[in-house]
Amino acid sequence: MGKIGIIMGSDSDLPVMSAAAKILDEFKIDYELTVVSAHRTVDKMYEYAKTADERGIDVIIAGAGGAAHLPGMVAAITSVPVIGVPVKSSNLSGLDSLLSIVQMPGGVPVATVAINGAKNAGILAAKIISIRDKAVKETVKKYMADMKEEVETKAEKVEELGYAKYLESM
Repeated sequence: MGKIGIIMGSDSDLPVMSAAAKILDEFKIDYELTVVSAHRTVDKMYEYAKTADERGIDVIIAGAGGAAHLPGMVAAITSVPVIGVPVKSSNLSGLDSLLSIVQMPGGVPVATVAINGAKNAGILAAKIISIRDKAVKETVKKYMADMKEEVETKAEKVEELGYAKYLESM
């Protein structure tokens, strides 16, 4: 089974990035999680990215706010796929983080999810490793089927009650 690396530029990103860990826990996918700053722990970031493949990391989820250089810098160093999570910043509501991560130069791709979209990053990482792990593929398929069933149940309830009573029951 594959292993995912979850890294973030600061411990203040943990409330957001924990959503990736939570979904990987739910899927029973092994991961490691740590803080690696692209600006304050450059050597640690370089070593983390350089050794990811040999340590068995199949996908790296990198969350960062503000200048958000971590995902791109890691992607520039490793051949392991990197998923960037722009973390909402106080100054520009995460738009700065989103643009920093998504605007990578040709040859250095970073898959990017929505601002604070760590849960989707975890699901995308699971889908990536499901290419060669049938157990993970089945887990992802079940998750998707469960979501579909949940939406269909809610739709039936809205149709039965009407919007006003449905809203009251929420």
